[in-house]
This record gives sequence, structure tokens and C-alpha cells, in this order.
Amino acid sequence: MNSVPKSRLATLVAAMLALVLAAAALVLVLADVATTSADPVNEGQQLASPPAKPAADRRQGAGTAGRSRATANPLYKTGRLADVNCAPGALPAGSMVAYRRFLTRVTACLNKAWAAQFRKAKMPFAKPRLRIITRKIKTPCGAWNTGADGVYCSTDRTMYLMISKSQLRNPFPLGITRLIAHEYGHHVQQVSGIWTYYWSARSVAGKAKRLQLSRNSELQAECFSAVFMSTMRGTPLVTDADWAYTVGWFRKNGAKGWPQNDHGRGPTQAAWMTRGFNRGTPGSCNTWAANPRNVT
Repeated sequence: MNSVPKSRLATLVAAMLALVLAAAALVLVLADVATTSADPVNEGQQLASPPAKPAADRRQGAGTAGRSRATANPLYKTGRLADVNCAPGALPAGSMVAYRRFLTRVTACLNKAWAAQFRKAKMPFAKPRLRIITRKIKTPCGAWNTGADGVYCSTDRTMYLMISKSQLRNPFPLGITRLIAHEYGHHVQQVSGIWTYYWSARSVAGKAKRLQLSRNSELQAECFSAVFMSTMRGTPLVTDADWAYTVGWFRKNGAKGWPQNDHGRGPTQAAWMTRGFNRGTPGSCNTWAANPRNVT
């Protein structure tokens, strides 16, 4: 066999090395594309545990015009959320039938309240779907979120609530109402166009900015939830004591279930809950125009 001249051998080696480096670069680019995908994902949220009983108890839309959908949405000028005299009834322990009835009634209240708000804003409105499950599932938006008791999927506009055996044994009506109102808050963001900016901005953001955008979205949904809860203030469902307990629970535990700071620190969650509850208006929940120090 004829030997290869040294000069040609060196050329071949250099060419092979260039191919290897190019392939590695392509892998890195593809990996980065995967992590910055704008495809919708489940927006998950935790459920507060009940109080202890007493010893005996795409690029388009990410610019200035797109951002205004989040920072200056017409919903912000609609005043207090409509009080629809929501009274979902009792939630006895041990009954999935009772849970379904209770959550269906709360969803009906949310539909009425937010539909009225959209009418005030002269914006079209569509109701979300509700699906109650007993175990983690894969939704059209992807795998179930780690640490979540409920998720909202924008693909099928469905709120998924997971009712565990422990929740059946020891239900906390205010807690599950707050959870469904939070997931409904994501639906409000979806149909109002706020998420048009959110998903577009995510698609071109780095990791730190994506986390900031996620906190904007989650804290606003939490504030929207508190706005709805304020319409039932002083009722058997939303007593001052149970609400104070719930806010305190999130102040202490709200960030514990999430692998990274995409929902906000516990005190930040508690602050937006308190703001929404005390003011009772969607405009009080404009996290997108807030100082970043208040969305940490």
C-alpha cells in the first residue's frame, strides 16, 4: 500500500477536526433552540394545605406594540371585579362527587365574574374547560409540572386540578378555590392577549429573562385569584382568619415546591395576594409594568 504524503495527511486531519467542531457547534445550537422554545407549557400552581385544627379543630409581539398587551391591557381599566354572589356550598370530606360539584360551581362563578369584566373592557371572552384528576397526567402542553397541584394548558384552554387522597380526607375549601382562581387567572391572560406578549418575549429571552417573565405571569395570576377571592370576603368560604392563614402559608412555603425561582419568592407571592385582595381590581395586578424589585 502506498503511504500518504505527510503534507496531505496533515490536511486530512485538519479537515476531519473542522468537521468534528462544526458538528459540536450544531449540537449546541440545537440545544439552545430547545431551551428557548415558545411552545406553550403547563402553568402550574400549588395548593395551600388546610390550617391546623385546634386541639379539639414568536418574535412578533415581543416588541413595544406587543408588550402593551401586557402593560396596558384594557382589563386594567375595568374597576372592581364583578361580585356574582358566589356561594358554592359545602365541601364535605371523603367525597369526590362533592369536590366536582364544588369546583364546577366555583368555575361557574369565575365565568360570570370575568365575562362581565371582559364586557366592560369591550373584549371578546371564552370560557375555559375544567378537568378534575386524581393523578399526574400529560396534557397537550406537556408533562405535569413538578410541585404543582393544578395546571392551566393554553393549547386546549383547560384547567387541570389534581385532587389527592389527603385533600379528600381533609379538604380546605378556601385553598382549593384560590387554586382554581389562580389557574383561571392564566386563562384570563390567554384570552385577553397578555400571553401573546409573554410567549413571544420568552422565545427570544435568555434564562434569567425567562424566569423574570414567568414570575410576571405567575404573580399576576395569583393576584387575579386574590381579586376574585375578595368578592367573597366575609362569607363562610373566605373568612378573615382563613385568608390570613393562606397568605401566611404562601409567604412561608410559596417558593418551596419549585426547582427554580419562576413563581416568585414566598414574601413576593404574599404581597401580590394581599394587593389583589385589598384592591379587588384587575388593574392592581399589573406585574408587567411593576418595578422588577417587586416581581422577585
